[in-house]
Amino acid sequence: MPQAVRYSEHGGIDVLRVADVPRPHPGPGEVLVEVKAAGINPGEAAIREGAFAGQWPSTFPSGQGSDLAGVVAELGPGTEDIQVGDEVLGFVDTRASHAEYVVAEAAKLVPKPSGLSWEAAGALAVAGTTAYAAVRAVGVREGDILVVSGAAGGVGSLTVQLAKLTGATVIGLASEANHAWLREQDVIPVAYGEGVEERIRVAADGEVDSFIDTYGDGYVELALRLGVYTGRINTVIDFAAVEKYRVKAEGNAAAANAEVLRDLAALAGKGLLEVPVAAVYPLAQVQDAFRELERRHTRGKLVLKP
Repeated sequence: MPQAVRYSEHGGIDVLRVADVPRPHPGPGEVLVEVKAAGINPGEAAIREGAFAGQWPSTFPSGQGSDLAGVVAELGPGTEDIQVGDEVLGFVDTRASHAEYVVAEAAKLVPKPSGLSWEAAGALAVAGTTAYAAVRAVGVREGDILVVSGAAGGVGSLTVQLAKLTGATVIGLASEANHAWLREQDVIPVAYGEGVEERIRVAADGEVDSFIDTYGDGYVELALRLGVYTGRINTVIDFAAVEKYRVKAEGNAAAANAEVLRDLAALAGKGLLEVPVAAVYPLAQVQDAFRELERRHTRGKLVLKP
């Protein structure tokens, strides 16, 4: 039988297991995808822990996962623009992509560029659309100076690249180990920690125009101290700061559509957008993958491969 990640109660990483499940079948407007790679995201851990139980309740046993890339294995009724055997990437809203087979809405899938690896394709949707929405939210444009926290993480690594495509000057906050990679992206690296505000001021050599926070931990307050207007601060993680300071919080939901995903896939396929993959884990090692995610020090994305 096919296998899929499951958990039967809210909790830590130890509640995750890999179970045999019936092969699913697509309904109208859906297709069955044989998954070749699926990204993992911090939001999935938060849902599993019960942090969003009021907003997104779980029905147990629950699956998990949104990102995916794979091969279309079966068509449901009304799926004329997609064929069995097509290589696709996309996302599901059913918490189901961490599996060997997943049913997906055809409208949430786009063709996988031939030059894009399965691992990069499977990690693109959530982080890519989050980064796209964040850059759009703060109105980044040519000549701006933008600061990005967590600049080498899953979302941050794509955010800095998309921002550079606008012609902005980008300052990326990251550990020293990631500074060489940031320089390769023509991003100005700045170490986080004590004294970061002064280091940003020196790197900017002027006013900071906008700030994207992908890490939390007080970076919205830092942006305010730097004099950034609230309407040009976006955080994808610090929702308490959103409530307190009325900064923006646009992320995945604001750009999760096939049009945006098609554009991101095209950029990645042409080599204009690198999707860094820090590590690839077999589906059976899903617990190890989430332990690595909790460290919050990976460059780019972690990927499960059934």
